[in-house]
Amino acid sequence: MRRCRLGPAALLALLGGVLAGAGGGGGGRALPQLSDDIPFRVNWPGTDFSLPTTGVLYKEDNYIIMTTVDKEKYKCILPLIANGDEEEEKDYKGPSPGELLEPLFKQSSCSYRIESYWTYEVCHGKYIRQYHEEKETGQKINIQEYYLGNMLIKSPLSDPDQDEKENLKEIPTKNIEGQMTPYYPVGMGNGTPCILRHNLPRSSTVMYICHPEAKHEILSVAEVTTCEYEVVILTPLLCNHPKYRFRASPVNDIFCQSLPGSPLKPHNLEQLEQQQEMLKMPFRRVKEEEIHSTKEEKFSSIHKPVAVGSQQLLTVGTTHISKLTDDQLIKEFLSGSYCFHGGVGWWKYEFCYGKYVHQYHEDKESGKTSVVVGTWSKEEHIEWAKKNVARAYLREDGMQTVRVVSHFYGNGDVCDLTDKPRQVIVKLKCKESDSPHAVTVYMLEPHSCQYILGVESPVICKILDTADENGLLSVPS
Repeated sequence: MRRCRLGPAALLALLGGVLAGAGGGGGGRALPQLSDDIPFRVNWPGTDFSLPTTGVLYKEDNYIIMTTVDKEKYKCILPLIANGDEEEEKDYKGPSPGELLEPLFKQSSCSYRIESYWTYEVCHGKYIRQYHEEKETGQKINIQEYYLGNMLIKSPLSDPDQDEKENLKEIPTKNIEGQMTPYYPVGMGNGTPCILRHNLPRSSTVMYICHPEAKHEILSVAEVTTCEYEVVILTPLLCNHPKYRFRASPVNDIFCQSLPGSPLKPHNLEQLEQQQEMLKMPFRRVKEEEIHSTKEEKFSSIHKPVAVGSQQLLTVGTTHISKLTDDQLIKEFLSGSYCFHGGVGWWKYEFCYGKYVHQYHEDKESGKTSVVVGTWSKEEHIEWAKKNVARAYLREDGMQTVRVVSHFYGNGDVCDLTDKPRQVIVKLKCKESDSPHAVTVYMLEPHSCQYILGVESPVICKILDTADENGLLSVPS
Protein backbone atom coordinates (compact mmCIF):
# COMPACT_ATOMS: atom_id res chain seq x y z
CA MET A 1 0.00 0.00 0.00
CA ARG A 2 1.40 3.40 -0.95
CA ARG A 3 0.65 6.27 1.41
CA CYS A 4 0.80 10.06 1.38
CA ARG A 5 0.29 11.74 4.80
CA LEU A 6 -1.18 15.24 4.67
CA GLY A 7 -2.53 17.91 6.95
CA PRO A 8 -5.92 19.41 6.11
CA ALA A 9 -4.46 22.27 4.04
CA ALA A 10 -2.35 19.91 1.95
CA LEU A 11 -5.25 17.49 1.68
CA LEU A 12 -7.50 20.22 0.29
CA ALA A 13 -4.74 21.17 -2.15
CA LEU A 14 -4.61 17.56 -3.29
CA LEU A 15 -8.37 17.02 -3.52
CA GLY A 16 -8.93 20.45 -5.06
CA GLY A 17 -5.85 20.69 -7.28
CA VAL A 18 -4.38 17.34 -8.24
CA LEU A 19 -7.90 15.93 -8.06
CA ALA A 20 -10.06 18.35 -9.95
CA GLY A 21 -13.62 17.59 -8.90
CA ALA A 22 -16.19 15.28 -7.33
CA GLY A 23 -19.11 13.56 -8.89
CA GLY A 24 -20.67 10.24 -9.69
CA GLY A 25 -23.76 8.42 -8.61
CA GLY A 26 -24.49 5.63 -6.19
CA GLY A 27 -22.88 6.38 -2.85
CA GLY A 28 -20.91 9.30 -4.23
CA ARG A 29 -21.38 12.58 -2.41
CA ALA A 30 -20.05 16.12 -2.18
CA LEU A 31 -16.71 16.70 -0.48
CA PRO A 32 -17.41 17.08 3.28
CA GLN A 33 -16.24 20.02 5.34
CA LEU A 34 -12.80 19.40 6.86
CA SER A 35 -11.67 20.72 10.23
CA ASP A 36 -8.15 22.09 10.71
CA ASP A 37 -7.67 20.07 13.90
CA ILE A 38 -8.30 16.68 12.24
CA PRO A 39 -5.28 15.28 10.33
CA PHE A 40 -5.79 13.03 7.32
CA ARG A 41 -3.60 10.63 5.36
CA VAL A 42 -4.35 9.70 1.75
CA ASN A 43 -3.60 6.08 0.81
CA TRP A 44 -3.43 4.61 -2.70
CA PRO A 45 -4.00 0.88 -2.03
CA GLY A 46 -4.94 -0.38 -5.49
CA THR A 47 -7.87 -2.64 -6.27
CA ASP A 48 -6.89 -5.58 -4.00
CA PHE A 49 -7.85 -3.99 -0.71
CA SER A 50 -10.12 -4.50 2.33
CA LEU A 51 -11.29 -1.72 4.63
CA PRO A 52 -9.95 -1.72 8.22
CA THR A 53 -12.24 -3.37 10.77
CA THR A 54 -10.75 -1.66 13.84
CA GLY A 55 -10.19 1.98 14.76
CA VAL A 56 -11.98 4.65 12.71
CA LEU A 57 -15.22 3.43 11.12
CA TYR A 58 -15.72 3.15 7.34
CA LYS A 59 -18.73 2.37 5.18
CA GLU A 60 -18.54 1.20 1.59
CA ASP A 61 -21.10 3.80 0.49
CA ASN A 62 -19.31 6.73 2.18
CA TYR A 63 -17.16 7.75 -0.79
CA ILE A 64 -16.66 10.41 -3.43
CA ILE A 65 -15.51 10.06 -7.03
CA MET A 66 -12.56 12.33 -7.78
CA THR A 67 -11.22 13.26 -11.23
CA THR A 68 -7.79 14.79 -11.79
CA VAL A 69 -6.95 17.49 -14.31
CA ASP A 70 -5.53 14.66 -16.44
CA LYS A 71 -8.93 12.87 -16.38
CA GLU A 72 -7.68 10.15 -13.99
CA LYS A 73 -10.52 8.86 -11.81
CA TYR A 74 -10.46 7.62 -8.20
CA LYS A 75 -13.00 6.33 -5.74
CA CYS A 76 -12.03 7.83 -2.34
CA ILE A 77 -13.58 6.17 0.74
CA LEU A 78 -13.88 8.61 3.65
CA PRO A 79 -13.70 7.87 7.40
CA LEU A 80 -16.65 8.54 9.72
CA ILE A 81 -15.30 11.16 12.14
CA ALA A 82 -16.67 11.08 15.69
CA ASN A 83 -15.70 12.80 18.93
CA GLY A 84 -15.65 10.33 21.81
CA ASP A 85 -14.87 12.94 24.47
CA GLU A 86 -18.12 14.91 24.36
CA GLU A 87 -19.81 12.90 27.13
CA GLU A 88 -16.85 13.28 29.49
CA GLU A 89 -16.81 17.05 28.93
CA LYS A 90 -20.57 17.29 29.47
CA ASP A 91 -20.44 15.38 32.79
CA TYR A 92 -17.43 17.23 34.23
CA LYS A 93 -18.20 18.76 37.67
CA GLY A 94 -14.65 19.46 38.88
CA PRO A 95 -12.73 22.72 39.46
CA SER A 96 -12.99 25.49 36.88
CA PRO A 97 -9.91 26.37 34.79
CA GLY A 98 -9.38 29.48 36.93
CA GLU A 99 -9.46 27.40 40.10
CA LEU A 100 -7.01 24.89 38.60
CA LEU A 101 -4.56 27.72 37.87
CA GLU A 102 -4.96 29.28 41.31
CA PRO A 103 -1.83 27.63 42.84
CA LEU A 104 0.33 29.13 40.09
CA PHE A 105 -0.88 32.66 40.84
CA LYS A 106 -0.70 32.27 44.62
CA GLN A 107 2.93 31.08 44.44
CA SER A 108 3.95 34.36 42.76
CA SER A 109 6.19 32.30 40.46
CA CYS A 110 7.82 33.56 37.25
CA SER A 111 8.74 31.87 33.97
CA TYR A 112 11.53 32.94 31.62
CA ARG A 113 12.34 32.60 27.94
CA ILE A 114 15.70 33.60 26.44
CA GLU A 115 15.74 34.54 22.76
CA SER A 116 18.40 35.97 20.48
CA TYR A 117 18.19 39.52 21.86
CA TRP A 118 15.31 39.73 24.35
CA THR A 119 14.62 37.86 27.55
CA TYR A 120 10.96 37.48 28.52
CA GLU A 121 9.80 37.29 32.13
CA VAL A 122 6.23 36.24 32.94
CA CYS A 123 5.34 36.60 36.62
CA HIS A 124 1.99 34.84 36.69
CA GLY A 125 -0.86 37.03 37.79
CA LYS A 126 1.44 40.08 38.07
CA TYR A 127 3.22 41.29 34.93
CA ILE A 128 5.07 40.45 31.70
CA ARG A 129 8.48 42.05 31.14
CA GLN A 130 10.71 42.11 28.05
CA TYR A 131 14.32 43.15 28.69
CA HIS A 132 17.87 43.14 27.34
CA GLU A 133 21.10 43.63 29.26
CA GLU A 134 24.26 45.17 27.80
CA LYS A 135 27.64 45.68 29.39
CA GLU A 136 28.98 49.22 29.11
CA THR A 137 32.45 50.65 29.71
CA GLY A 138 33.54 50.13 33.28
CA GLN A 139 31.55 46.89 33.62
CA LYS A 140 28.29 48.80 34.20
CA ILE A 141 25.22 46.85 33.02
CA ASN A 142 22.57 48.80 31.11
CA ILE A 143 19.06 47.31 31.10
CA GLN A 144 16.55 48.07 28.34
CA GLU A 145 13.08 46.92 29.38
CA TYR A 146 9.39 47.14 28.48
CA TYR A 147 6.38 45.89 30.41
CA LEU A 148 4.08 44.08 28.00
CA GLY A 149 1.23 44.02 30.49
CA ASN A 150 0.24 44.22 34.13
CA MET A 151 -2.64 42.53 35.88
CA LEU A 152 -5.70 44.76 35.45
CA ILE A 153 -7.32 43.49 38.65
CA LYS A 154 -5.88 42.33 41.94
CA SER A 155 -6.09 38.68 40.94
CA PRO A 156 -7.20 36.95 37.74
CA LEU A 157 -9.37 34.76 39.96
CA SER A 158 -11.12 37.54 41.88
CA ASP A 159 -14.19 37.60 39.59
CA PRO A 160 -16.42 34.68 40.69
CA ASP A 161 -18.55 34.99 37.55
CA GLN A 162 -15.63 34.77 35.12
CA ASP A 163 -15.36 30.98 35.06
CA GLU A 164 -19.14 30.63 34.75
CA LYS A 165 -18.99 32.87 31.68
CA GLU A 166 -16.15 30.74 30.29
CA ASN A 167 -18.25 27.58 30.70
CA LEU A 168 -21.14 29.06 28.73
CA LYS A 169 -19.10 29.99 25.67
CA GLU A 170 -17.00 27.92 23.30
CA ILE A 171 -13.44 27.26 24.49
CA PRO A 172 -10.96 29.21 22.30
CA THR A 173 -8.28 27.26 20.46
CA LYS A 174 -4.91 28.07 18.91
CA ASN A 175 -2.90 26.19 16.30
CA ILE A 176 0.13 24.81 18.17
CA GLU A 177 2.47 22.86 15.87
CA GLY A 178 -0.43 21.84 13.63
CA GLN A 179 -2.75 20.89 16.50
CA MET A 180 -5.77 23.05 17.32
CA THR A 181 -5.28 23.33 21.08
CA PRO A 182 -7.71 24.77 23.68
CA TYR A 183 -6.37 27.50 25.96
CA TYR A 184 -7.46 29.58 28.95
CA PRO A 185 -6.86 33.31 28.33
CA VAL A 186 -5.74 35.84 30.96
CA GLY A 187 -5.65 39.48 29.84
CA MET A 188 -2.97 41.91 30.97
CA GLY A 189 -2.92 45.63 30.16
CA ASN A 190 -1.46 48.92 31.35
CA GLY A 191 2.02 48.08 30.07
CA THR A 192 4.77 50.48 28.96
CA PRO A 193 3.35 53.22 26.65
CA CYS A 194 3.73 52.43 22.95
CA ILE A 195 5.11 55.32 20.88
CA LEU A 196 3.82 53.76 17.65
CA ARG A 197 0.25 53.86 19.01
CA HIS A 198 0.21 57.41 20.42
CA ASN A 199 1.46 56.23 23.84
CA LEU A 200 -1.34 53.75 24.38
CA PRO A 201 -0.21 51.14 26.94
CA ARG A 202 1.05 47.77 25.75
CA SER A 203 -1.21 44.79 26.44
CA SER A 204 -1.00 41.01 26.29
CA THR A 205 -3.11 37.88 26.35
CA VAL A 206 -1.53 35.02 28.26
CA MET A 207 -2.75 31.70 26.87
CA TYR A 208 -2.46 28.83 29.35
CA ILE A 209 -2.34 25.45 27.62
CA CYS A 210 -2.41 21.97 29.10
CA HIS A 211 0.79 19.96 28.81
CA PRO A 212 1.17 17.09 31.30
CA GLU A 213 4.99 17.21 31.47
CA ALA A 214 5.44 21.00 31.44
CA LYS A 215 6.79 23.20 34.23
CA HIS A 216 4.92 26.40 33.29
CA GLU A 217 7.37 27.15 30.46
CA ILE A 218 6.90 30.01 28.00
CA LEU A 219 6.35 28.28 24.66
CA SER A 220 6.19 31.45 22.56
CA VAL A 221 5.85 35.24 22.63
CA ALA A 222 4.38 36.93 19.55
CA GLU A 223 3.50 40.54 18.73
CA VAL A 224 0.22 39.92 16.89
CA THR A 225 -0.40 43.61 16.23
CA THR A 226 1.63 46.68 17.14
CA CYS A 227 2.31 46.56 20.91
CA GLU A 228 -0.26 43.80 21.47
CA TYR A 229 1.15 40.40 22.37
CA GLU A 230 0.24 36.75 22.77
CA VAL A 231 2.17 34.67 25.30
CA VAL A 232 1.67 30.88 25.33
CA ILE A 233 2.36 29.09 28.63
CA LEU A 234 2.51 25.30 28.97
CA THR A 235 1.18 24.08 32.32
CA PRO A 236 0.06 20.70 33.72
CA LEU A 237 -2.54 22.38 35.96
CA LEU A 238 -5.22 22.60 33.25
CA CYS A 239 -4.90 18.94 32.29
CA ASN A 240 -7.44 17.84 34.91
CA HIS A 241 -10.17 19.67 32.97
CA PRO A 242 -11.43 17.56 30.01
CA LYS A 243 -12.14 20.62 27.85
CA TYR A 244 -8.51 21.77 28.10
CA ARG A 245 -6.84 18.38 28.05
CA PHE A 246 -4.21 17.75 25.41
CA ARG A 247 -5.26 15.15 22.86
CA ALA A 248 -3.16 13.74 20.07
CA SER A 249 -5.55 13.70 17.14
CA PRO A 250 -5.59 10.31 15.41
CA VAL A 251 -4.64 10.33 11.75
CA ASN A 252 -7.72 9.53 9.68
CA ASP A 253 -7.03 7.49 6.57
CA ILE A 254 -8.70 8.20 3.22
CA PHE A 255 -8.43 5.33 0.75
CA CYS A 256 -8.40 6.33 -2.93
CA GLN A 257 -8.70 3.41 -5.37
CA SER A 258 -7.99 3.95 -9.04
CA LEU A 259 -10.84 3.23 -11.42
CA PRO A 260 -10.29 1.36 -14.73
CA GLY A 261 -7.94 3.21 -17.06
CA SER A 262 -6.26 5.27 -14.30
CA PRO A 263 -2.81 4.75 -12.69
CA LEU A 264 -2.43 3.63 -9.06
CA LYS A 265 -1.56 7.22 -8.04
CA PRO A 266 -2.10 10.51 -9.98
CA HIS A 267 0.76 11.33 -12.34
CA ASN A 268 1.10 14.91 -11.05
CA LEU A 269 1.36 13.70 -7.47
CA GLU A 270 4.12 11.25 -8.43
CA GLN A 271 6.08 14.12 -9.99
CA LEU A 272 5.59 16.31 -6.92
CA GLU A 273 6.92 13.60 -4.60
CA GLN A 274 9.98 13.10 -6.82
CA GLN A 275 10.72 16.85 -6.69
CA GLN A 276 10.45 16.82 -2.89
CA GLU A 277 12.93 13.95 -2.67
CA MET A 278 15.40 15.86 -4.86
CA LEU A 279 15.29 18.86 -2.48
CA LYS A 280 16.82 16.72 0.26
CA MET A 281 19.91 15.82 -1.77
CA PRO A 282 22.16 18.96 -1.61
CA PHE A 283 23.07 18.60 2.07
CA ARG A 284 26.68 17.63 2.72
CA ARG A 285 27.21 14.13 4.07
CA VAL A 286 29.90 13.52 6.64
CA LYS A 287 31.23 10.20 7.86
CA GLU A 288 31.13 9.59 11.62
CA GLU A 289 34.89 9.08 11.84
CA GLU A 290 35.53 12.43 10.11
CA ILE A 291 33.75 14.26 12.94
CA HIS A 292 35.54 12.51 15.82
CA SER A 293 38.98 12.79 14.21
CA THR A 294 39.02 16.53 14.81
CA LYS A 295 39.08 16.16 18.62
CA GLU A 296 40.05 19.49 20.19
CA GLU A 297 41.76 21.11 17.20
CA LYS A 298 39.87 23.72 15.17
CA PHE A 299 37.76 22.53 12.31
CA SER A 300 38.88 23.35 8.79
CA SER A 301 37.11 26.32 7.25
CA ILE A 302 37.01 24.67 3.81
CA HIS A 303 33.83 22.73 4.65
CA LYS A 304 30.98 24.48 2.84
CA PRO A 305 27.64 22.76 3.48
CA VAL A 306 24.49 24.22 2.01
CA ALA A 307 23.12 26.97 4.25
CA VAL A 308 20.08 26.16 6.33
CA GLY A 309 18.52 29.49 5.33
CA SER A 310 17.81 32.93 6.70
CA GLN A 311 14.56 32.05 8.45
CA GLN A 312 14.65 31.77 12.21
CA LEU A 313 15.13 28.15 13.23
CA LEU A 314 13.69 26.91 16.50
CA THR A 315 13.51 23.31 17.63
CA VAL A 316 13.11 22.19 21.19
CA GLY A 317 13.61 18.76 22.68
CA THR A 318 14.01 17.50 26.24
CA THR A 319 16.05 14.36 26.83
CA HIS A 320 17.48 12.64 29.88
CA ILE A 321 21.24 12.60 30.15
CA SER A 322 23.34 9.89 31.75
CA LYS A 323 22.57 9.17 35.38
CA LEU A 324 26.13 9.48 36.57
CA THR A 325 26.75 10.90 40.00
CA ASP A 326 26.41 14.69 39.94
CA ASP A 327 30.09 15.29 40.74
CA GLN A 328 31.26 12.89 38.04
CA LEU A 329 28.81 14.28 35.48
CA ILE A 330 29.84 17.89 36.15
CA LYS A 331 33.55 17.05 35.83
CA GLU A 332 33.01 15.19 32.55
CA PHE A 333 30.76 17.95 31.15
CA LEU A 334 33.23 20.74 31.99
CA SER A 335 36.12 18.73 30.53
CA GLY A 336 34.22 18.34 27.25
CA SER A 337 34.18 14.54 27.43
CA TYR A 338 30.43 14.38 28.11
CA CYS A 339 28.32 16.15 25.49
CA PHE A 340 24.68 17.25 25.57
CA HIS A 341 22.38 16.26 22.69
CA GLY A 342 18.93 17.61 21.86
CA GLY A 343 16.56 18.99 19.27
CA VAL A 344 13.57 17.55 17.41
CA GLY A 345 12.70 17.38 13.75
CA TRP A 346 15.22 17.19 10.92
CA TRP A 347 18.16 18.74 12.79
CA LYS A 348 19.65 17.54 16.08
CA TYR A 349 22.35 19.34 18.09
CA GLU A 350 25.48 18.24 19.92
CA PHE A 351 27.15 20.58 22.42
CA CYS A 352 30.52 19.68 23.93
CA TYR A 353 31.54 22.31 26.49
CA GLY A 354 34.83 24.01 25.60
CA LYS A 355 35.03 22.17 22.26
CA TYR A 356 32.30 22.65 19.65
CA VAL A 357 28.64 22.88 18.63
CA HIS A 358 27.39 20.59 15.84
CA GLN A 359 24.12 20.53 13.95
CA TYR A 360 23.45 17.17 12.33
CA HIS A 361 20.92 14.85 10.72
CA GLU A 362 21.15 11.06 10.67
CA ASP A 363 19.55 8.89 8.03
CA LYS A 364 19.79 5.10 7.78
CA GLU A 365 20.22 5.21 4.01
CA SER A 366 22.26 8.36 3.37
CA GLY A 367 24.34 8.46 6.57
CA LYS A 368 25.08 11.52 8.68
CA THR A 369 24.80 15.13 7.50
CA SER A 370 26.71 17.49 9.78
CA VAL A 371 27.36 21.23 10.06
CA VAL A 372 30.01 22.69 12.38
CA VAL A 373 28.19 25.64 13.92
CA GLY A 374 31.07 26.84 16.10
CA THR A 375 34.30 25.84 17.84
CA TRP A 376 35.74 27.04 21.14
CA SER A 377 38.57 29.52 21.60
CA LYS A 378 39.04 30.92 25.10
CA GLU A 379 40.80 34.02 23.79
CA GLU A 380 38.04 34.81 21.28
CA HIS A 381 35.38 34.29 23.93
CA ILE A 382 37.07 36.69 26.38
CA GLU A 383 37.24 39.34 23.64
CA TRP A 384 33.53 38.79 22.99
CA ALA A 385 32.73 38.96 26.73
CA LYS A 386 34.32 42.41 27.01
CA LYS A 387 31.58 43.78 24.73
CA ASN A 388 28.64 41.58 25.77
CA VAL A 389 26.95 40.25 28.90
CA ALA A 390 28.51 36.86 29.65
CA ARG A 391 26.98 36.46 33.11
CA ALA A 392 23.33 37.41 33.78
CA TYR A 393 21.81 37.70 37.25
CA LEU A 394 18.31 37.19 38.57
CA ARG A 395 17.01 38.83 41.72
CA GLU A 396 14.67 36.71 43.83
CA ASP A 397 13.59 37.57 47.39
CA GLY A 398 16.35 40.16 47.64
CA MET A 399 19.05 37.67 46.60
CA GLN A 400 21.11 37.99 43.43
CA THR A 401 22.06 34.72 41.75
CA VAL A 402 23.62 33.82 38.40
CA ARG A 403 20.92 32.29 36.18
CA VAL A 404 22.48 32.39 32.70
CA VAL A 405 26.01 32.41 31.30
CA SER A 406 26.75 33.01 27.61
CA HIS A 407 29.74 31.67 25.68
CA PHE A 408 30.97 32.53 22.18
CA TYR A 409 31.89 29.74 19.74
CA GLY A 410 33.23 30.90 16.35
CA ASN A 411 35.12 29.50 13.35
CA GLY A 412 32.36 27.16 12.21
CA ASP A 413 31.84 25.93 8.67
CA VAL A 414 31.82 28.70 6.08
CA CYS A 415 28.29 29.88 5.26
CA ASP A 416 27.39 30.00 1.58
CA LEU A 417 25.07 32.98 2.16
CA THR A 418 27.64 35.21 3.89
CA ASP A 419 31.01 33.66 2.91
CA LYS A 420 31.90 33.90 6.61
CA PRO A 421 32.38 31.18 9.24
CA ARG A 422 29.31 30.25 11.24
CA GLN A 423 29.21 31.32 14.90
CA VAL A 424 26.98 30.61 17.87
CA ILE A 425 26.26 32.07 21.30
CA VAL A 426 25.68 29.23 23.77
CA LYS A 427 23.38 30.26 26.65
CA LEU A 428 23.64 27.91 29.63
CA LYS A 429 20.59 28.33 31.84
CA CYS A 430 19.56 26.90 35.19
CA LYS A 431 16.24 25.09 34.85
CA GLU A 432 14.77 23.22 37.80
CA SER A 433 13.02 19.94 37.06
CA ASP A 434 11.63 16.90 38.84
CA SER A 435 14.18 14.91 36.85
CA PRO A 436 17.68 15.99 37.97
CA HIS A 437 19.26 14.78 34.72
CA ALA A 438 16.86 16.31 32.18
CA VAL A 439 18.33 18.62 29.55
CA THR A 440 16.57 20.85 27.00
CA VAL A 441 18.46 22.02 23.90
CA TYR A 442 17.06 24.48 21.35
CA MET A 443 18.52 26.61 18.57
CA LEU A 444 17.61 29.99 17.08
CA GLU A 445 18.98 31.55 13.89
CA PRO A 446 18.25 35.31 14.24
CA HIS A 447 20.62 36.10 11.35
CA SER A 448 21.95 33.95 8.53
CA CYS A 449 24.47 31.49 10.01
CA GLN A 450 24.58 33.32 13.36
CA TYR A 451 22.96 31.16 15.99
CA ILE A 452 21.78 31.05 19.58
CA LEU A 453 21.99 27.65 21.30
CA GLY A 454 19.97 27.38 24.51
CA VAL A 455 20.96 24.62 26.94
CA GLU A 456 18.79 24.26 30.05
CA SER A 457 19.21 21.65 32.79
CA PRO A 458 19.21 21.17 36.59
CA VAL A 459 22.85 20.10 36.22
CA ILE A 460 23.73 23.63 35.08
CA CYS A 461 22.16 25.06 38.26
CA LYS A 462 24.97 23.44 40.25
CA ILE A 463 27.79 25.21 38.39
CA LEU A 464 26.53 28.69 37.47
CA ASP A 465 27.73 30.23 40.74
CA THR A 466 31.30 29.34 39.75
CA ALA A 467 31.13 31.67 36.72
CA ASP A 468 33.83 34.38 36.66
CA GLU A 469 33.38 37.84 35.11
CA ASN A 470 33.82 36.31 31.64
CA GLY A 471 31.23 33.61 32.29
CA LEU A 472 33.83 30.81 32.43
CA LEU A 473 32.80 27.90 34.65
CA SER A 474 34.77 25.62 36.95
CA VAL A 475 34.14 22.50 39.03
CA PRO A 476 32.42 23.50 42.33
CA SER A 477 34.65 23.11 45.37
